[in-house]
Amino acid sequence: MLLPQEIIRRKRDGAALAAADIQALVAGIADGRVSEAQMGAFAMAVCCRGMDTAEAVALTLAMRDSGERLRWDGAQQLPGPVVDKHSTGGVGDTVSLMLGPMLAACGCFVPMISGRGLGHTGGTLDKLESIPGYRVQPSLAQLQRVVREVGVAIVGAGERLAPADRRLYAVRDVTATVESMPLITASILAKKLAAGLQALVLDVKFGSGAFMQEPAAASALAQSLVQVGQDAGLPTRALLTDMDQPLAPAAGNALELSLTLDYLSGRDRPARLHELVMALGGSLLLQAGQVSHWSEAEGRLQRALDSGQAAERFARMVAGLGGPADLLERSQRYLAAAPVVKAVPVPPEARAAGLSRVASIDTRALGIVVVQLGGGRRRSEDRIDPAVGLSALAPVGAVLERGTPVALVHAANPASADAAVAAVQAAYRWTDPAAAWAKRPVVAGMIEPRVVP
Repeated sequence: MLLPQEIIRRKRDGAALAAADIQALVAGIADGRVSEAQMGAFAMAVCCRGMDTAEAVALTLAMRDSGERLRWDGAQQLPGPVVDKHSTGGVGDTVSLMLGPMLAACGCFVPMISGRGLGHTGGTLDKLESIPGYRVQPSLAQLQRVVREVGVAIVGAGERLAPADRRLYAVRDVTATVESMPLITASILAKKLAAGLQALVLDVKFGSGAFMQEPAAASALAQSLVQVGQDAGLPTRALLTDMDQPLAPAAGNALELSLTLDYLSGRDRPARLHELVMALGGSLLLQAGQVSHWSEAEGRLQRALDSGQAAERFARMVAGLGGPADLLERSQRYLAAAPVVKAVPVPPEARAAGLSRVASIDTRALGIVVVQLGGGRRRSEDRIDPAVGLSALAPVGAVLERGTPVALVHAANPASADAAVAAVQAAYRWTDPAAAWAKRPVVAGMIEPRVVP
């Protein structure tokens, strides 16, 4: 077996690494034999030299195998397919909270390993921690029990699933190597493979609020994820989706949780959000062989919603992971509300010029507003205020009559509310209400694995 520094040297010099060398290096990362300096050097070598698909597959599998894996055979055998989805992150993206229970109601089992907010993007775990008592880091035994009994559990990876990824990512974050395509791919897929999935759909976003803003870069990431996932033995598909505006009209942890409850109960299902939920869910049902055509998938997902079965699964998941059993019925009792709520008016200069249609939105800027309000982290140790954020966000194309706000700011105090109002106004661009406008679809395309003749 080569020394870590020799493996690093080979990649630095542009050589393709053997699977055995990658496995040895990752094992050393997991147990501490590989130092932080060596991890940083390896990450930089990969960032500069890249990896071919075979290397990326080997890295993904090695990180998967660096810790425990969920098993769904023997005593844990499930009477349906084990599936999941992953999003590259955005603003107002509550899809996981809705789709997991819907898939469970359709006969799937969803051990969804999710993450926290990163930069301007919201995190599913932070949203769930708005629920008093909800355990986002249960034991593996509790996770498996909830999946088996309810059909869905949305939790964090914990310390025992893919631990090498957690250690390597911490180094990447401070060595300017986060953007490496092979490292991103392996980081995402290692945890999904450790969850024992049989099908995975990826939501890879582009636009002003996305991690990969350019469509070409998002497409390249999607292709990498799909091909490596497929070659690692996990049937994988990806949708390319638009994040040039918030996916939902709310951004902020308790506000997005409240929106989720409204969606599942049928009180409010925003059109763009619903379109994406159905597209991702339909893809998974088709991949898992639960349906034979798209219209059948759409019908099953819609019935899961309209019958109340998806809402029931969400409620049972919450209770099974330590949250209140009556969250659906008494959400206002449990979800924090901000003490200051302030409307964001259309800027006076836009009104004076006769401009009242939303032309575009700097979606990343809106995510940053939520962070500045206290709804995200500037540093990893920061505590999140679950109550703050934005609601009633006007979408692109909306014409706002006089008196209709652009959004509502939910803040901890008047000063932060005033600052947020100004920042939201600056994030919107306006045009004449009679100007031509074409609605953009939220789903721009699907990426499937390459077929090797």
